[in-house]
Amino acid sequence: MAIYLTKESKVLVQGMTGGEGMKHTRRMLAAGTTIVGGVNPRKAGRTVDFDDRSLPVFGSVADGIRATGADVTVVFVPPAFAKAAVVEAADAGIGLAVVITEGIPVHDSVAFHAYAKSKGTRVIGPNCPGLITPGQSNAGIIPSDITKPGRIGLVSKSGTLTYQLMYELRDIGFSTCVGIGGDPVVGTTHIDCLAAFQDDPDTELIVLIGEIGGDAEERAAAYVREHVTKPVVGYIAGFTAPEGRTMGHAGAIVSGSSGTAQAKKEALEAAGVSVGNTPTETAKLVLECLERGRAAAHS
Repeated sequence: MAIYLTKESKVLVQGMTGGEGMKHTRRMLAAGTTIVGGVNPRKAGRTVDFDDRSLPVFGSVADGIRATGADVTVVFVPPAFAKAAVVEAADAGIGLAVVITEGIPVHDSVAFHAYAKSKGTRVIGPNCPGLITPGQSNAGIIPSDITKPGRIGLVSKSGTLTYQLMYELRDIGFSTCVGIGGDPVVGTTHIDCLAAFQDDPDTELIVLIGEIGGDAEERAAAYVREHVTKPVVGYIAGFTAPEGRTMGHAGAIVSGSSGTAQAKKEALEAAGVSVGNTPTETAKLVLECLERGRAAAHS
């Protein structure tokens, strides 16, 4: 009942011994994540205590995989070292790299995404909150106590809106929530997650959160029209954004009518997606959609 991340996932943390890495490793452990160690070449061989657990620090991702069988890494290293961290993880054969770091130069992101893809490593991010399968595992910085396991799949560009929809729909719960990040270049896309949720037998409905700028949501709408049979509910952040202004994420740039919230909403609605004008309205649309589906199933 999940995509990409389950209770079986074994997680390494690149940058675990830094301030952010330490803080969020503790939070991930509290959420039930199976973290098997950290990576820091300068502190290899040490252990780090987290409440009732001690985790080893490995000199490389390859060492961590050999010792633990890790298949996921969460990257908390500074922007200047993020490219090298992802390349190292891909070279070691990691299956999933979750890149939390923000401020990575776009040319670095382009390079490590292409490299990771050539090695068969899925990248989520960068500049993302990560992903969570409630009740099973949490890889990143998403709060784990604001929702519960359920049958909604969520994919979002925005971390904040990920949290808000998780909270508003906490009584229903989620299979997996994926924050793909809002940079101009990201590894895992809306379409990737739509395909995975479509194939997940325990995801009943998909929530797609986008934002102004680019054409990712329009491409997602075309994919929904051709390939997704499950109900999809959407929300686009930025309806009140001034034209021509860069808003928030580096990818949220609007030029003329291209990339506007209204244009994206129209594209999604033309593909059969119900789109809310606010996060709260979006949550209500999800509830109404679920009720219609269940009523139809019992008729």
